[in-house]
Amino acid sequence: MTVTARGEEAAQRPEDEAGTGVVTAFGRQLKLLRVQAGLERTEFGRRVGYSADTVASIEQGRRIPQARFIEQADEVLGAGGLLLALKEEVAKAQYPAYFRDAASLEAKAAALNLYAVYAVPGLLQTEDYARAVFQMQRPLLPDEIIEQRLDARLARQQVFSRRSAPLMSFVIEEAVLRRPLGGSRVMREALEQILLTAQLRHVEVQVMPTDREDNAALGGPFTLIDTDKGQRIAYAEVQDDSRLYTEVTKVRELEARYGILRSQALTPSESSAFIEKLLGES
Repeated sequence: MTVTARGEEAAQRPEDEAGTGVVTAFGRQLKLLRVQAGLERTEFGRRVGYSADTVASIEQGRRIPQARFIEQADEVLGAGGLLLALKEEVAKAQYPAYFRDAASLEAKAAALNLYAVYAVPGLLQTEDYARAVFQMQRPLLPDEIIEQRLDARLARQQVFSRRSAPLMSFVIEEAVLRRPLGGSRVMREALEQILLTAQLRHVEVQVMPTDREDNAALGGPFTLIDTDKGQRIAYAEVQDDSRLYTEVTKVRELEARYGILRSQALTPSESSAFIEKLLGES
C-alpha cells in the first residue's frame, strides 16, 4: 500500500496551522485550567518560565507550545496529565502537513537510511543552516512559522541521543556539501556538525562524489525507515509533495537503490576525509 500526502491537499486539513484544530483545543484547555487555578497570565508565565505574551499566544491558538512548556504547565496547574495527553498531537502540528506522518515514524524508528540530493538532511543541520533554508523558501514564510519549524527541526535531532538510538546511514551528494546555503560561515559550521555526528557509533555518513559515472538513484532523495514495529517504510518528498510507501515491491526497489548507492559512494572514512578537505578549502 502507498500512503500519499500531497502538500496542497494536506494543507487543507483543519489541524495544520496554529489557530486551528488541536492547537486551539490545547490553548482553550490551558486557559481553563489556569483560570481554575486562580493564576493570572503573568504569574503563570513566571512559574513556567515564559512571558505573559507567550502564554496569551498559546492560549489563543496563535503559537504552538513546545514539549517543555506542556510538561511544566501540566505540573504547575496540577493537571494530572490532562495537558500531557495532548503533547504528541500538538508536537505533530509543528511540522508541515506533508511531513507529519514521516516525523512520527522517524522519532520512533529502529533504523534510518537517507539519501540527500538538495540540502544537508534536516537531522544533520545546524540551527543557522536550518534557519537559512527556511528563510529562502518561496513563497516567503512568516517569521513565526520559521521559528516554529526551526524548533521542530532541532527537536528531531533528539533521536541521536535517544536511549535506544536508531542505526542511521546518510548518503549525501557532493554538491550538497559544496552549496554554501546561508553563506560560507554557516556552511562551514554545517560541515563541522556533519563530521561530529559521523563519529557517533550508530551513524555512518557517506559522500556520493559528483564525478562518479554511475548513480543508482537519479530519481531523487528518499528515506528508508525501519519502524519500531518491525516494518520497513519508504518516504519520498519533492516540492512539498510527499509519499510514504508500505508496498513491499516499492520498498524493496528503493532498498536496492540505496544498497547500490552505498557501494558507489565513498566509504565512511573516505567521506570524513573528503569533508575535512572541504573544510580546509573554506
